[in-house]
Amino acid sequence: MRRILSAIVLTIIACASIAVAQRDETGQPAPRFRAKTTSGDQFNNESIKGKVVLFEFWTTWCKYCEEEAQLVDDIAREYKNKDLIVLAVNVLEPDQRVKKYLVEHPRKVSIVLTKDTNLAAMYNAQVYPIYVVVDREGNIAGEQRGAAGERGLRRMLRRAGLESE
Repeated sequence: MRRILSAIVLTIIACASIAVAQRDETGQPAPRFRAKTTSGDQFNNESIKGKVVLFEFWTTWCKYCEEEAQLVDDIAREYKNKDLIVLAVNVLEPDQRVKKYLVEHPRKVSIVLTKDTNLAAMYNAQVYPIYVVVDREGNIAGEQRGAAGERGLRRMLRRAGLESE
C-alpha cells in the first residue's frame, strides 16, 4: 500500500512539474538569450529591441516542422519590411546532420544551431515545432507548441502588433 501511495504522489509531482514547465508565458518578458546564426549574425535581447521576433524550434526528423518550413519562410518574406526577425532554432542535433538536411531542404530564414544559443533550454523545447513570438517591447506575445498552421502564426504576429498587407 505504501508503494502505491508513493507511486501516486510521484506521478502527481511529475505531472505538476510538466504543467509548470509548459505554462503559457504570454505577456511576460522574454528570457535573456543569445543566438548566433549559421551565417554569423548575433542576436540577444538588446539587439532585437523595437523588432518582432518569431522563434521556430525544429528538428530534422519532425515531419510537422518540414511541412511548416515553407510557411515560415513565406511569412518571413512577407513581413521582412515590418521589422520581423525569424530565427529557426534547431534543437539538439549534430551540426553535420543539420547542414546536410538544409542542403536537401533549403530555408530562407536564419538558422541557429543548438551549440550557438541557449534558447531551447529557455523555452523548454521538447516537442516540435514550437513557435514563440516576442513583441517590440521584449514581451512574449504568443506561444504555440506543435504545428500552428498559417492562422496560428498570423494570430501570434497580430498579438505582437504585426498586420499583413
